[in-house]
Amino acid sequence: MQWTEKYRPNFFGDVRGQNLAVERVKEFVKHRRGLKKALILHGPPGTGKTTLAHVAAKETNSEIFELNASDLRNKEKLNEILKPAIEQQSLIKENKIILVDEVDGISAVDRGGLTQLISLIESTTYPIIITANDIWNKKFSALRKKTELIQLKEVDYKTIKDVMIFILRREKNFVDNDILTNIAIKAKGDLRAAVNDLQIIAGMDEPADILDVRNKETDIFGALRLIFKGKPTNDLLKVFDSVKMPIDEIILWVEENIPTEYQGESLARAYDLLSKVDLFKGRIYKQQYWRFLLYEYIFLSYGIASSKKEANNLGFTSYKKPDRILKIWLNNVRTAKKKSIAQKYSKYVHIGEKRAMKDFNMIKIIINSNPQIKKELRLSEEEVSYLEKPVS
Repeated sequence: MQWTEKYRPNFFGDVRGQNLAVERVKEFVKHRRGLKKALILHGPPGTGKTTLAHVAAKETNSEIFELNASDLRNKEKLNEILKPAIEQQSLIKENKIILVDEVDGISAVDRGGLTQLISLIESTTYPIIITANDIWNKKFSALRKKTELIQLKEVDYKTIKDVMIFILRREKNFVDNDILTNIAIKAKGDLRAAVNDLQIIAGMDEPADILDVRNKETDIFGALRLIFKGKPTNDLLKVFDSVKMPIDEIILWVEENIPTEYQGESLARAYDLLSKVDLFKGRIYKQQYWRFLLYEYIFLSYGIASSKKEANNLGFTSYKKPDRILKIWLNNVRTAKKKSIAQKYSKYVHIGEKRAMKDFNMIKIIINSNPQIKKELRLSEEEVSYLEKPVS
């Protein structure tokens, strides 16, 4: 039996390294007054999102109805499986919790899956818990508005090591302390991965160094933590290499979160170096000399890290998503809908797309004047909803 299953927590008190998330989940499942009908547990893999949902069910004597979102990609499937679960009372337990696991599997273009999930959330009488690795994708903007968001952070390596020692004692097994430390650090906050590695190594006669094969992609939160809390080293120059995010977006994340970690002279120096990043970005766009990108990364990583006079508080800091990114996303969504409507209209009446975009406010009035026009243009529900908003 896998140790990750054998030693999976059964009660809130057994969950390690997620105290704040545990308290918020308790509040949601036990005292739901004033709270939204669904919550999203989001964070990196192996931090306990699904486990916390199962623990909540046991603590409240609830049946858990679990669905994987990758199997619920369209409106029909959601109505067939999730809707009855929401409408029927539990036959075996006092209460019921609906778990939609890995909502990342639902796509915004998968035949109304997300739209229908939101509709079912609004009609449910049972608490719904949703898990996601990355909830900040723009396709989830409407879902985020309808739910409580609870972030699960990467588990501290010391906590991971304590859990591994506990398991080894139960298994009456022994692994060298240095190997345990190595496993805990290289897991990069993924407790499940660490326990899996531990089980493999504990079963070997001569444990080899098999841990270097773990080359986990770094998310933006992990990169920020290394820069703001770590020492400036040459390794930091490559910290953003494994972050799958455009550098312009990374700059906004750094800008938003500098004040949460730096104060006084350190804060001033960090912003000064960030301004140099922006300076080189301008030179790249103006001169098309992409070699300057190297300097952007140097100032953004090593430079920001060197701004602090001494090591920062090594405790957990909840980094915020920059407001400007949200505004950019919302604007892009609006522009995309406007453009798609203009394309359909321009083809139908045989005018240029640029002219349709320029005269869009007038076109909007024309389309809204007759429901038949919307049908002729074959507009989607989202496009119709966009058109029905007041002219801006």
